[in-house]
Amino acid sequence: MDGIEIPRELADAEGVPEDLDSNVAGPYEFPSPTRRRTSGVMFLAGAVLAALGAVLGLPAGLYLLAGVLAIIGVFHFLSAWKLNTTAEEALAVASREVSFPVGHASAAVTFEGWRSRPVWHVMVYAADDPPVTRGLVRVDAVSGKVLGEAFEEEVPSTEY
Repeated sequence: MDGIEIPRELADAEGVPEDLDSNVAGPYEFPSPTRRRTSGVMFLAGAVLAALGAVLGLPAGLYLLAGVLAIIGVFHFLSAWKLNTTAEEALAVASREVSFPVGHASAAVTFEGWRSRPVWHVMVYAADDPPVTRGLVRVDAVSGKVLGEAFEEEVPSTEY
């Protein structure tokens, strides 16, 4: 399955607006951080042009600009991680990590560290109605491994 899908019956029953309904808009897939390479190429091209301008007699401050642009371009390449784990795979990993059967769940990607490594934060709720337990599992989006231990707690009664 590509992206996140909402079953048609559930979308109709819950009154999901068209702009949020994956059956209308199509499944959503998180964009890959590898797109950062395009920006990296642009920054490195700017660095080359700035250095070339300095060599051709323009102000020497262009060397400094070339250095800054080169550093930014290299950073973009270093932070262009490939997402090897999809949201659905992260949800499956998370459901195996918690001690209860999973009902509702959702995943959101965040970025950690100076190289912006992507990490899925997966929130899972017990299959009970209403759920009495919830958990949070962090899954590395590059390797698919669980980061740390799954956090589990009872859902406060005020939430349902």
